[in-house]
Amino acid sequence: MEDKTILVAGTYDTKDDELGYLAEVIRGQGGKVLSMDVSVLGDPGRPSDISKHEVAEAGGSSIEEAIASGDENSAMQIMGAGAAAKALELYRGGLIDGVIVLGGTMGTDLALDMCAALPVGVPKYIVSTVAFSPLMPPERIPADVQMILWAGGLYGLNSICKASLSQAAGAALGAARAAEPPKRDRPLIGMTSFGKTVLRYMVALKPALEDRGFEVAVFHATGMGGRAFESLAAEGAFAAVMDFAPQEVSNHLFGGLSAGADRMTNAGKSGTPQLVAPGCYDLVDFVGWQEVPAQLKGRETHAHNRLLTSALLDADERRQVAQAICGKLSTARAPVAVLLPAGGCNEWDRPGAPLHDASGLAAFCQAMRACCPENAELHELGCHINDAEFAAKALEIMDGWIASGAVKTG
Repeated sequence: MEDKTILVAGTYDTKDDELGYLAEVIRGQGGKVLSMDVSVLGDPGRPSDISKHEVAEAGGSSIEEAIASGDENSAMQIMGAGAAAKALELYRGGLIDGVIVLGGTMGTDLALDMCAALPVGVPKYIVSTVAFSPLMPPERIPADVQMILWAGGLYGLNSICKASLSQAAGAALGAARAAEPPKRDRPLIGMTSFGKTVLRYMVALKPALEDRGFEVAVFHATGMGGRAFESLAAEGAFAAVMDFAPQEVSNHLFGGLSAGADRMTNAGKSGTPQLVAPGCYDLVDFVGWQEVPAQLKGRETHAHNRLLTSALLDADERRQVAQAICGKLSTARAPVAVLLPAGGCNEWDRPGAPLHDASGLAAFCQAMRACCPENAELHELGCHINDAEFAAKALEIMDGWIASGAVKTG
């Protein structure tokens, strides 16, 4: 039964056999294929369903302009923009159910743009000679992309690379068949947090919000989780956000696990009401198995596990975080409320706890008071972020927004 259609994309002028093999495996499992050629100079051995000319035009350019650029980097960026636009058009038109993109560094560069253009939840696979490589900055990796190393596949088919290609083909088709798209039958609240050992408000808030008719999605704010959160916020997928763990803003400022420069901006741009609190604002996360970044040496640190270590910011750096958060919120096009828990902003930030810094917390609170934008309501609380009083205040504000119609319940 031909039930799902997978878009297979790559440079058909140089990788026709490999791309053809992917298509062969998908069709052999009962799926359908649309082929997309993102070549610039050469032509495929047989016509693709979507030609390189269509791809370039979808990006507002042409193959002639790509060639005339005289530079392979510029040319492939033209094709990347077109491939991203075309893939989204095909998905919105109901013509594809998932994608596979194949390539080396050039194809992977294009694949990142193409997959990032598709909504969270659409199966997207990259078969790459540089899979999982540090060449790829976190902010360019699509939130829910799957990737497999194209081992032994730089030039021509063989039994080694077929193992990777066949797995990717089967995975993409299987994912398209099994995927359960977001239902959107209830308004969605997007919330950021960390595990319950450090932040616990979601334990009380999630059931309370569900009782009010919302669906609640909690995003782990360790870089990629923030990317997924921002991607959905940019789509306007949330009825409101409770962005209570904006540590990725601190990470971006001081060289930690960034979710990108647009962290904490997309809800505001899309007109989504924002409830904000500074959970873990005082920490910068970095890769635990690497050396401490030079700018963070000599700090108090907490090794969360072998993958992740957090470094404590000083008072001046905390002021910079406050200014960054307030600057991002100042452009919001919907209601903004900021909760400022003066008793501490993570479980390690309590009197007697290992990362408590009373003067640093006071400096942050003072900076938030000084630079909180006029479009945001500041609610100072005498409690800790993990206390029941914090969650109760968040619900009180949300209930007010519901009553005023700022947050829709249906």
